[in-house]
Amino acid sequence: MIKTIKVMLLPNNKQKTKLFECAGTARFAYNWALGYEKENYETGNSFLSHYELRRIFTKLKTQPEYAWLNDYSNNITKQAIKDACTAYQNFFKGITGFPKFKSRRKSKPSFYVDTFKISFTSTHVKLEKLTTSKKKNKQKFNFVKLAEPDKIPVDAKYSNPRITFDGLNWWISVGIDCEESQEKPTNKGIGIDIGIKDLAICSDTNVYQNINKTAKVRKLKKKKRRLQRRVSKKYSKNKKGERYCKTCNIIKSEIKLLKLNHRLTNIRHSYLHSVTSEIINRKPKFIVLEDLNVKGMMKNRHLSRAVQEQCFYEFYRQIQYKCECHNIEFITADRYYPSSKMCSCCGNIKKDLKLSDRIYHCSVCGLVIDRDFQASVNLMNYRLTT
Repeated sequence: MIKTIKVMLLPNNKQKTKLFECAGTARFAYNWALGYEKENYETGNSFLSHYELRRIFTKLKTQPEYAWLNDYSNNITKQAIKDACTAYQNFFKGITGFPKFKSRRKSKPSFYVDTFKISFTSTHVKLEKLTTSKKKNKQKFNFVKLAEPDKIPVDAKYSNPRITFDGLNWWISVGIDCEESQEKPTNKGIGIDIGIKDLAICSDTNVYQNINKTAKVRKLKKKKRRLQRRVSKKYSKNKKGERYCKTCNIIKSEIKLLKLNHRLTNIRHSYLHSVTSEIINRKPKFIVLEDLNVKGMMKNRHLSRAVQEQCFYEFYRQIQYKCECHNIEFITADRYYPSSKMCSCCGNIKKDLKLSDRIYHCSVCGLVIDRDFQASVNLMNYRLTT
């Protein structure tokens, strides 16, 4: 089993410049490969594999105008060309849309590091060819400090190391081979109903509140709205004709806004990790979640923001991979399964149930129960009935 670990980097100013240059080299190689494939298809030729494109790219580096590519690791361009070919093939297979060329402004700066060239210490990671000098004192430039010491094991088999920039910080993510857990949980299964009022209601009576309703998050959201208005006013004041002029003060305000956005995202994701880990640590046999139509829920202008802030996809993703790690059966209930409308006692389906009805009253057996808790019980029974 491969486990991915992501750690923040603490590069100095010169290392930051070099990392941006490496990301720019990867972007250039990706766009070159995609453009070459597109031109080759338009002329009626067959698809070129990434092996053939890499041979052509190697010859390209011998030209004087492209000699600057030799100052960077060959593995960066190699993987970028491979990624472009994979994206191009996925389009013809019908998996994704046509791949777009990477933009300097809009695309996320990232590049690949070779698994055999990368090495970790307890506090640093050694990258390839950040400096071309062979002097010992210059070779220290290749070592970038890690924000969390001893987070990544030193003697391990690594896979797909990637360096990325999120707008504020540089990160390294690497896959590590781990032994699979042989323990099989034997406790009672759990059905989980996720919603907007509360994040998750479990069939074992555990309820996890909506983090976005807490005073801390509401205060940060208020501060975010004020910053957004401030940036908008600065843009309107510095408008020259039909174009907007970006001043130094606007850039400072945008950096503050970006930091605030990252802080809110980190609070939400951290809370999701604590909730999902607490559920997994109870070691249930199985976990059942409902396949919600999030795209349809986002079309409701009254609920779209609340749905977006709850991060339903991230909750699903964390529960799913943590179940795989702990040998817990993960089940997704059908989207049209009437978990809220069906009585958990007699099985009667109340078709006229509205979203505003938070308490379920069964007209057949007289059961009175919370709507969300009943949905979680029905989801737990979904595994037993299918």
